[in-house]
Amino acid sequence: MKQKLVVLSGAGVSAESGIRTFRDGNGLWENHDIMEVASPEGWKKNRNLVLDFYNQRRKQARECQPNEAHLALARLEEHFEVQIITQNVDDLHERAGSSQVLHLHGELAKAQSSLDPSLVYPLEHWEIKVGDKCEKGSQLRPFIVWFGEAVPMMIPAMKLAEKADFFLVLGTSLQVYPAASLINYVPRMAKKFLIDPQVPDFNLGKDVTVIQQKATEGMKTLEKLLLHS
Repeated sequence: MKQKLVVLSGAGVSAESGIRTFRDGNGLWENHDIMEVASPEGWKKNRNLVLDFYNQRRKQARECQPNEAHLALARLEEHFEVQIITQNVDDLHERAGSSQVLHLHGELAKAQSSLDPSLVYPLEHWEIKVGDKCEKGSQLRPFIVWFGEAVPMMIPAMKLAEKADFFLVLGTSLQVYPAASLINYVPRMAKKFLIDPQVPDFNLGKDVTVIQQKATEGMKTLEKLLLHS
């Protein structure tokens, strides 16, 4: 029976494929105030802006390709039961070949009803238009967890973390909550790794192996540690 490798992946993984990411530093995302394009209030204020913003993100993501970090995680399924928990909304993990991916913050490639969040639809194209409606007649919105909204996939993610034999934090410096709290649910005896150029400024504990590299380089290092130790 394969051991379980649970991965929490973040923006640093997608960034190496050319996907531009939101960083907290100036509160802007693609020159937009983040609350204008990633909050229920922004949606109520200007649906056209929000739809166009995510249409452009969706179009860009479709033009990007999985990088070596994505591909390395897919390869590791030969040796481990790999479960990815991602903060990213692109589908690059899936396109690289990973078979078990849980999206914490939603998916660009899907739309949801603005009336009934349980109504979710795959998108065959990159655009959601004003007037595109769900079966109940409500405008479709991006299937994205916005600021101020609950993160419904956190409980399933916690349950996955609790079963990890190995836990990898990849391309994130554990600054975004509630996702960053998942490491607290990992069993004490599990082996833990963090791959990111930015090491958190809080004490991770002696049981976490830190690889201070970008995701693509760090995954090369980790593969050697996991497969040749």
